Amino acid sequence: MLRGRKIGLRARQQADVPVLHAELYDDVVTRSRADSRPWWPIAAGSPASPYAVGQPTADAACFSVVELGDEELAGEALLWGIDLHNRAAHLGMSLRPAFRGRGLGTDVVRVLCHYGFTVRGLHRLQLETLSDNVAMIQAAKRCGFALEGTLRGAAWAHGKFADEVVLGLLADRWEGG
Repeated sequence: MLRGRKIGLRARQQADVPVLHAELYDDVVTRSRADSRPWWPIAAGSPASPYAVGQPTADAACFSVVELGDEELAGEALLWGIDLHNRAAHLGMSLRPAFRGRGLGTDVVRVLCHYGFTVRGLHRLQLETLSDNVAMIQAAKRCGFALEGTLRGAAWAHGKFADEVVLGLLADRWEGG
């Protein structure tokens, strides 16, 4: 397990799937704001669930987030679109509703940066989020990410277009390295 100050990132376990699916995927509004793909009904036990336990792949590293101490499942985190030629990846996370607003997000971003830069040897991490996702933007900035731009009307988010922001961090600018 990769450990931060408040959270740990560990391999997803089968017991995590129904909880993550029910609280993060079946919340249609939240999921529609977090994923650029359209929401459709998928059963938690389906191999098509975004939380299904599968074999590791070269282009994604998927984790379950646990709160340290009681090891309770707090959410999910991932590096995706891992590009080994350019040594870059995208970062994403989602916390269960009961774990939001407790400062865990910053720790998740920090530990994902450690994994990307130190363990995987990446040069650049990037995240994209809706411009009104203040919690994610603040967590990223606390970890050294810089706002690189706004993509006006780039995201279809639950019935309307919304602006998306891009934040990036280079390994030599990361203060945890």
